[in-house]
Amino acid sequence: MTIDLADREIRTERLLLRRYRESDLDRLAAIQGLPEVARYLYQEARTHAEVELALAQRISQTTLERDDDAVTLAVERRDDGLLLGDVTIFLRSREHRQIEVGYVFHPDAGGHGYATEATRAVIDLAFGDLHAHRVFARTDARNTPSIALLRRLDMRQEAHFREAERFKGAWGDELLFAILAREWSSHP
Repeated sequence: MTIDLADREIRTERLLLRRYRESDLDRLAAIQGLPEVARYLYQEARTHAEVELALAQRISQTTLERDDDAVTLAVERRDDGLLLGDVTIFLRSREHRQIEVGYVFHPDAGGHGYATEATRAVIDLAFGDLHAHRVFARTDARNTPSIALLRRLDMRQEAHFREAERFKGAWGDELLFAILAREWSSHP
């Protein structure tokens, strides 16, 4: 379960998932600088300088080899090259073949199925190339668009952790969704 995604591009019907580039900085800063984007993330809206540091990290992280390694792929619309957001794949347990996925998109990309399409492609990668046994995702219990996305992917809600952690000054609930390889293989 080792994969280097440095040169990997994933094409879907409407999207290109690719490694981040330095030229993505301004658009990524425009996305991560929005309070509504940061609402359910651990960090607040980021400054341009903070996004520059985050982008450098994303560019450097290309391999999934050890537990908790992560690779974040830029998601751009194929017809015009607009950066819409990103998807992250985390190798949570090599031994148990557990992969976590996450996603962050500009609010203007909402309602078009882009996040679902990109996340589906990353789950295909997890089960196909990484031979994952189980793929899971976590989301804030108040994040109804994220919950709907995970349900569209036929992921099952496995847990509702009540007041599981302090989140931006208040106790927050977290939902965990997952799907097994044998379930995904029969997925349309």
